[in-house]
Amino acid sequence: MRKRGDNVSEKKEIMENLLLELRRGTLILSVLSQLQTPKYGYALVQSLEEKGVAIETNTLYPLLRRLEKQGLLISEWETGGAKPRKYYRRTEAGNEVYENLKEQWKSISENMEKLLEEN
Repeated sequence: MRKRGDNVSEKKEIMENLLLELRRGTLILSVLSQLQTPKYGYALVQSLEEKGVAIETNTLYPLLRRLEKQGLLISEWETGGAKPRKYYRRTEAGNEVYENLKEQWKSISENMEKLLEEN
């Protein structure tokens, strides 16, 4: 009887799914970290990519809308340029959540480093 994960394609699929889950958990913190000042979507994608965090627009925009709905971000349209752009920035509640998540991340990272060093 074969177990799941025995063949190469199954192992690859499992690994891709696990990496996706791991990465998904870091995207909120990544996005919030870049919105202390207003940014529009494409500028946010570029800013994150410059720092090694790849994010696709079809992932970013639903995340931005969800964070706005939760009151962590506010958006404003800028219509003065050649092309209207929607700028996002953290709210006061967003700043508090960001600081909280950042502290939690540091704690989790330190604990994970300890666990991984044991091996």
